[in-house]
Amino acid sequence: MQIIYNGKLVLEDRITQGLAVVIDGERIEEIITDTAITDYPDADLINANGGFISPGFIDIHSDYIESIVSPRPTSLMDFDISLREVEKILISHGITTIFHSLSFYKEDLFSHKPMRFPKNVERLVNAIAATHDRLHLIRHRHHARFEIDNIDQVEFLIDSIEKNKVHLLSFMDHTPGQGQYRDLEVFRDTLQGYRNITDDEVNVLIAERKSREQLTIEKIQEVTQIAREKGIAVASHDDDDLKKVELVQSFGTTISEFPITLEVAKKATALGLATVVGAPNIMLGGSHSGNLSANEAIKEKCADILCSDYYPAALLHAIFKMNEQYQHDLHDMFMKVTLNPARAVKMDDEIGSIKPGKKADLLIIERMEDGYPMLTLTMVNGTVITTTNYRTN
Repeated sequence: MQIIYNGKLVLEDRITQGLAVVIDGERIEEIITDTAITDYPDADLINANGGFISPGFIDIHSDYIESIVSPRPTSLMDFDISLREVEKILISHGITTIFHSLSFYKEDLFSHKPMRFPKNVERLVNAIAATHDRLHLIRHRHHARFEIDNIDQVEFLIDSIEKNKVHLLSFMDHTPGQGQYRDLEVFRDTLQGYRNITDDEVNVLIAERKSREQLTIEKIQEVTQIAREKGIAVASHDDDDLKKVELVQSFGTTISEFPITLEVAKKATALGLATVVGAPNIMLGGSHSGNLSANEAIKEKCADILCSDYYPAALLHAIFKMNEQYQHDLHDMFMKVTLNPARAVKMDDEIGSIKPGKKADLLIIERMEDGYPMLTLTMVNGTVITTTNYRTN
């Protein structure tokens, strides 16, 4: 038995002091007062030193694994080694449950990442599935991001869903002129930032992309229904139109990732969809694509979940930046990386909050004198995975 005490406890409804968390095996046994810890003379005591005692972070959209597997366009590292190395990085940022967002592209215009080739996506899907039955540090899950012009891989996607190798599904459409790239000049600048390509060559690519065959509405509905029958949450991606939000919601979609405008984010919220924004957006002071500001969406109460997207460190820092620079409620920010994502992906019966009976995924977060958040302990399923001791000498 272990007891974490002397901290600010992040509960489902508030942040409070004077309470301690009792852990028995993999689960939270009970919440007691700090003064009651003497009733457990045989327990291992963990002093939070006045820091925050938080649930572990749940990151439901992260493509960071791609840069670990393929750190250079011509490099492809061992997949199993990459998963073991990436979890050491993720755990250092408080992420105890990760949804590796693998892109099912027909063709990736913006880079030549070998990790986005279909054969390598398939290999990594299988490698993620294998983590469940071997030694590992954190909880690995697979978020399948399916580009709707990738008709050739639909059957592989369905097979992966049916074999329980997909834990979150989203449909993407990166056709120039809509969604994330509704502004063609942004598309042009982005593409030319990745590739040495002329304006005329960009125009040819735009025309080719716009003429591509895509999944029919009926096929998207069919795949969505298969996922829902397996208990998998389904998301839409880069929603840029009110009618689109209504359409995807009618399929049974429950998550709206990265809505493009505030109007669309508000519509998604009104329809009951959980809205996802990127923590790097907060760190940068706005969207790198010129779209919706995460800060603005949070202030307008139409952003439920923060994800790391491509920068894992952003989750922890965005919580405190929103509180201290933008005066947003600190408890609400913690919920955006713990309970809210757990609910969105239907895992809140086991993780996402500090509550008796739930898995003991816990963090201790202390602060330096300048306010820098120090993650000093990470626990997953009641096992202390890391402790970090900052020093002055």
